Amino acid sequence: MSMLPSGLLRSLALLRWFAVAGQALTIVVAVHALALPFPALPLWGGVGALLLFNLWAAPRARRLVQTSTREALLHVLVDVAELTWMIAWSGGAMNPFASLLLLPLALAAVAMPWRAVLVVLLACGIGYALSAILGSPMPHLHGVFGDTLDLHLWGMAANFVVSGAVVAWFLTRLAHTLQARELELARLREQFARREGIVALATHAAAVAHELNTPLGTLTLMLEDAVADAPAGSERRADAQLMAALVDECRDRVRQLARPADELRAAQPRPLREVLDQLVDRWHLLRPAVQLQRSDALPADLVVEWDGGIGHLLQALLNNAADASQASGSSDVELELAWRDGRLRGSVRDFGAGLDAGTAILPGRLFQSSKPDGLGLGLVLSHATVERLGGVLAMDAADGGGVRVRFELPVTGAQA
Repeated sequence: MSMLPSGLLRSLALLRWFAVAGQALTIVVAVHALALPFPALPLWGGVGALLLFNLWAAPRARRLVQTSTREALLHVLVDVAELTWMIAWSGGAMNPFASLLLLPLALAAVAMPWRAVLVVLLACGIGYALSAILGSPMPHLHGVFGDTLDLHLWGMAANFVVSGAVVAWFLTRLAHTLQARELELARLREQFARREGIVALATHAAAVAHELNTPLGTLTLMLEDAVADAPAGSERRADAQLMAALVDECRDRVRQLARPADELRAAQPRPLREVLDQLVDRWHLLRPAVQLQRSDALPADLVVEWDGGIGHLLQALLNNAADASQASGSSDVELELAWRDGRLRGSVRDFGAGLDAGTAILPGRLFQSSKPDGLGLGLVLSHATVERLGGVLAMDAADGGGVRVRFELPVTGAQA
């Protein structure tokens, strides 16, 4: 069974409210004010039945995201049946509003599968035939608007206005819905292409990690020997120890690349301040020339369900900021972190050249970078991480120059 957006049901429910109000007003004017010889009880009964149905249908339409074609067809058939009933008791085929039976068919034709449209077409045809055969004839009147022809012409004019307004409103709303859906599809296509590139990159990274493990192990042994051979307290020994620490960090990163994705993504209870301090310290070990100005408002005893992707995001943003600052001759980077209402909020600011007019920012394109030696991965991977975690990432020009990247991530936490 095919599914349809629930917007069709919501549109039908809204039109039904207008139908109830319009039919009630018509009965009051035609039957009670002008005393036209139409039976009031069956007409009010039809309005009441439509009102009761919509009292059930309207709230349901607001709750649903999608609906089945069968349910949407049922709603349209109820409208056709009620309209047939009203036309049959108010002049039958001579009623100037008889052509309103074409409206349910028009709405179905633009929003429902062709089989359902055929059912609606058949129902409208049967409804028109029944109202013509079994409906009470339009009375011959004199003294009201002149004669019966005048009354019919006025009714046709009102019918034209109502039909035109409904068709214009529904088609305009449909066009806006289709435009929004096209924009969403374009966004999903771009997202899919970006993720496909990231998956290919991850597959290649896992293979490279396996190949790098051996040379990094050899370097570790060589540096251990260099540290042992260097005189205690000498500059050469200090340099060898720094290089050993950097190689150890690289080996840890390489091993992380080879770990299963599910294990990396599994949230683990960690003290928030402690894990962020470790991340910043590890990053600063790799970028010792950068002057990091850090400020935070983090609870000291807060334990959170920590996702490893947050660490990758933070280090990617810090690396981008450091590269941008150093390209402009600065070594400063600002980091602000805060915890509010169950969300980790932060910003990373560089002191680089800033944003050029017309520069396309987030999420960026894979393997395209504005830096001469950049890989074009930082912002793309950052945006993918934020997207996966259900957060927000934004970039704007910082006061005094440079760029500030803000992020906000939902993180489950509790006081220890």
